[in-house]
Parts: sequence; structure tokens; C-alpha cells
Amino acid sequence: MPVLDFKNKKEVEEYNNFVQNRVGTSFMQDLKWADVKDSSWEKEAVYIKEDGKIIASMLMLIKKIPHSNITLVYAPRGPVCDVYDINLVNRVIKEAEPVIKKHNGYVLKFDPQVLFDDKLEEMYRKAGYKTSGKNPDKDEVIQPLYDGVLHLTGKTEEELMKSFAEKTRYNIRLSGRKGVTVRYSRDKEDLDTFYNLYKVTTIRDNIGCRGKDYFERMLDSYDENHLRIYIAEHEGDKLSAAIATNYGGELYYVYGASSNEKRNLMPNYAMQMEMIRWGIETNCDTYNFGGILNLDPQDGLYKFKTGFCKEEGVEKYIGELNKVYKPLIYFGIVHVLPVLKKINRKVRTLKRKKGKE
Repeated sequence: MPVLDFKNKKEVEEYNNFVQNRVGTSFMQDLKWADVKDSSWEKEAVYIKEDGKIIASMLMLIKKIPHSNITLVYAPRGPVCDVYDINLVNRVIKEAEPVIKKHNGYVLKFDPQVLFDDKLEEMYRKAGYKTSGKNPDKDEVIQPLYDGVLHLTGKTEEELMKSFAEKTRYNIRLSGRKGVTVRYSRDKEDLDTFYNLYKVTTIRDNIGCRGKDYFERMLDSYDENHLRIYIAEHEGDKLSAAIATNYGGELYYVYGASSNEKRNLMPNYAMQMEMIRWGIETNCDTYNFGGILNLDPQDGLYKFKTGFCKEEGVEKYIGELNKVYKPLIYFGIVHVLPVLKKINRKVRTLKRKKGKE
């Protein structure tokens, strides 16, 4: 049965084993990621078997478009297979089409975590998929197009330190000399610490703030082998915190937060180094610093993340690949929604400025 039966424990276990143990998979393709999403999202999953073994799978998150009976079907960082094997990808999507039809989906959107490749993009385009192109606007894609990635395979901590930018190495050592300590946790109290610092960060950086229940679901969904909360402290003060996942050979810095106090002690650098150690200890292939939205070398976040991956630099992904089922609706949403997001962002900025006057 290619559509996963969530009530069949044996089937679900086999599916989970495939996703969790395949190199290059993503924690966003784990069935638990669907449990992190709020109740406005539904989930479906499909897979393909050959010789009694699963060879490809795809978790889909489904959300109704407001004031309509149509849905967006999204496979975050999916499907789980070799995306260069377009015949296999087409087979996975063919298995998904009854599900997409059932939910009246206007598009199946997927964004595998593979590097941008002109030939790969053209291959999908010629096969009838809509692609996000080489340089889409950041409002046109769900996941960031650029990540800072540190490659860990075969490297010691000392070798990695030598690869960092000089200022990054200095800041890591400075935080240690000043007495900053870092620990990890799974406790609800430390989730409270993370969330309080997260709220401070969203206000300081003028970014959207998720509800605390979202992070509670993350903690409940992933076990201690796959998710940790990291806390950086100094003399009892909680200075920064992060949520990191360890999945499919990748250590991923999912969310970060920091206080406005004692920033001169560089707690974020100490915390990153401790999370990198977790990746080394568990033989991860990569440490992913997450999305970089602004490629300006003078941008603070850009400088921070690329200071750790100075040699590799920023990695650019293929972006979104879309199988369109309702072309007119797809056209309207693709061209109108980004404009509305930009207007909304400008309105928020104006309100913030007026509030300061």
C-alpha cells in the first residue's frame, strides 16, 4: 500500500526506519515534523517499495487556503530519495496524486536539500515542473535558499577551529576565558529559558514570533538523540539559547535566541562550538547553521555564520520544485502573495517606527 496507513504500527515503523537512517534525509521529512505543526495542517505520506524494501518516501503537509476549498500540499525537504533520479521522483509523485486529489491540492511543492545545479533545474523544468529559478525573491520560497554549512567528515575539533575565520576563533576563546559555560537540556524549565530569550530576539530583530506551544511540540516530538536545547550562561545569567536537531548525518541549528545583556562575552560563539562538538561526537557529516537571507558581507548574521564555514562559504540550494494541478490558481498565488507579504512587512515597519516616536 503506497499511501502510508498511520494506524498500521508495523508499516509506520518501517517507514520511520527508512527515513531516519537514510543519509541526506531531513528532520522535516520525519513523521514527527507533522506533529510539530499546528492543527491547521494535515499530513499524508507515500512510499515506494522494491524487493520488499522502501526505496523512496515523501511526507506531505497539507493546508487549506483561507476562504477556499483548495489546499497547498508541501513536502518539506522532500522527497527522500535521489532527486537526480527524476523517474523515481515521478513515481513517488504519481503515488501521491490520489492524496493530492482527495485534498483538492492546487500544487505539490517540494524543496529537496540539494545544491543548485543548472542541469538539475533544467531537467525538472523540461519534465513539466515549475521551478523557483536561480534567484527567487525570499518571499517566493518557504525554506531559505542559502545555508551556511560546515563539513565535519574526517575532521577533528582542532582542524575545524583552524578553518574558522580568525575573529571567530578569537570570540570562541574569549567566551571561554570570560567564564561562559554551555550545557544542553531537555527540561521544560530550559525551554522556558529559550522561549524568553527568543521573544527578546524577535523584538530586537523585528521578526515574527512563534507561540510557545510550537516549541513544546518540538520537544515532545523528537527524542534526546534527535533534539536538544542548548543554554549559554555566565555567573547565573542566561545569555543565549538554541534548539538543535541531529538527524540523518546533519546537525542543524534550527532556532537561536540571545539576551541583550553581556553580549560582549560572545556567548553565541561558545554555544555554537558546543553544538558542533555534538555533531563531531555523533559522526555527523555536516553542521548546518541554517538560512542566510542577506548575502551582504557587512550583515551581522552573514558574518557570524560564515565565520564558522569560511572555507566552504554559503551553499545555495535548488529551491522549490512545483507540480501544478490548478494552473490559474497557482499563477494568482505565486504572483499576488509575495506582493502582499512585502506590503505587510512595510506596514509592520511603519508601525514600529511610529511606536518609537
